[in-house]
Order: sequence, then structure tokens, then C-alpha cells
Amino acid sequence: MKLAIHNWMRAEPLESTIIRIAAMGYTHLEIQGTPENYNTKEVKALLEAHGIQCWGSVTLMLEERNMLAKDLTQRQMSVQYVLDLAKMVKELGGSVISLVPATVGKIIPDARPEEEWQWAIEGIKELYAYTEANGLKIGIEPINRFETYFINRGAQALALAEAVGPNCGVCLDTFHMNLEEEDMFETMKKVGHRLVNFHVADNNRMAPGMGHIDWSRIMSTLKEIEYDKVLSVEFCAPMDRTPANPYPNSIDTAPVGLSDEQLKFLQDHGSSAVTEEFYSMLTQQSIDTLKPFL
Repeated sequence: MKLAIHNWMRAEPLESTIIRIAAMGYTHLEIQGTPENYNTKEVKALLEAHGIQCWGSVTLMLEERNMLAKDLTQRQMSVQYVLDLAKMVKELGGSVISLVPATVGKIIPDARPEEEWQWAIEGIKELYAYTEANGLKIGIEPINRFETYFINRGAQALALAEAVGPNCGVCLDTFHMNLEEEDMFETMKKVGHRLVNFHVADNNRMAPGMGHIDWSRIMSTLKEIEYDKVLSVEFCAPMDRTPANPYPNSIDTAPVGLSDEQLKFLQDHGSSAVTEEFYSMLTQQSIDTLKPFL
């Protein structure tokens, strides 16, 4: 297996991220789901210059993006966003789209369950036609109940993937599984060959190794189901604003290049702008914990 990391957790120039992860021994990047921000030719050249490959991208389902919206135009806009993201991944030589169908942070539905289910299938099938034609994989990702009401568990994501098509997959995340699954290891086995991406963070969403998740058992289960692709690091450190903070230099009080939308997204995830020192420590901790298993 190879090791990737997301770059949405800290606002900084992409080159800074790539230089850091290359020096630490990462081989892949799961690039932030903002295709409008990237010139793919420039990004591809930057990745190649530092020996990093694009693994894929994760949807940032924010604001009006919602494949379950009652409004048809809103649903179509949301599908187009993911198509744009998939095109970016293809141009960067990547492999996977980690897809959260509904708006992150929306926990109250607008329609009947059967309506939403059908809208989700219809929208993802449109994306699936593109990914199948272009050698990409969709991984439907369950996230916890405090971030969405729709897909929270692996069994739900698996059912949706099966309804879309034989090559539609699932992306599991250790942080979310720790909150929602009765037995995360059995869920991994049930998803089995449909697992196309695997996000890693500890139970507290700190870097792997900074909580109580059993990484040895995680890795042995992945080997049991013959998942041999990429582990994608996606920590999102909770911010301690009290005197009990064990990392007093963790909060960046004057972030540069952080948009209001990005800040809100981080805050909605219980985090905030973090300093480069703290972010680098989490990035290093992740690879130190996981590399012995690769």
C-alpha cells in the first residue's frame, strides 16, 4: 500500500504542501475538491517535479451543493460540480473520487427517503458514466450523523454503490467508522472488494497514533480483504482554546490565504486554522504510525 494525504486541512500554497509531504516520504496526494482553484497542467508539473502522484480528490459538499436537493437545478449544479472535480482528477492522472452526496453539515432532510434515494442514484449514475469512460472510480463515503443525515454507515454506502453499478465503490474513513459502526472491522469485510479508498485519522480525528484506534488490526483487516491501494491521511485536529491545551502553539491567529468558506468548513469540523508547526507535526506523526505497516 501507498500513503497519501489530503490538503484541505490547512490553507497554504499547494507547493508548500507537496514539498513537505515529499520530504516526509508520502507518495500520493488527495487534492482538495476545488477544481476552480487549480490549473491542472501546472499542478501536474509540480507533482512530477517532487515525485508525488495524484491519488484523487474528495468532494467538498458545501453551501448549495446537494445531490438530494428538492430543486432539480440545484441537483444538476451539484452533479456538474462533481463532474468538474472528476475531470480535474483525470487530468492529474488520479484514480478516485471520494463522494459525499449530501451537503456536509445538513442534518435535516427536505424530502421523503424514497425520493432522496432515487435522486442520489440518478445523480451518481451520471457521474458513474463519466468515471467508467475515463478509468476512474467513485467511492461513496459515509460520514457521521453530526455532518449528514443521509449516509453514515458502510452498509448504507454499499447499498447505494450496488444500486449505481458494478464498479461503483465505497470509501471508508476510520474516524467516522469509530463513531457510527457497531464493528468497523466487520464493516470493512462487508464492503470488501468495493473498497476503493480508505481515509485514516484516529478516533479523536488527530493523526493516526494519537488516539485509541487499533492500527495493527486495521491493517490486518485491509490485507484480509486484499485492499492494496492507498491510505489517505485526513486528520482534522480539534482546537483546544483552554489553558488545558497540550499544543499551545497549534492555533494560527493570523492565517494567510484562508477564505471565509474554508474557515467555516474547518470550524464546522471542530477545527480552525492551524500553525505550520502543528500541521507538520500531525503530518509526520501520521506517516510514522502507518509506514511500518505498508
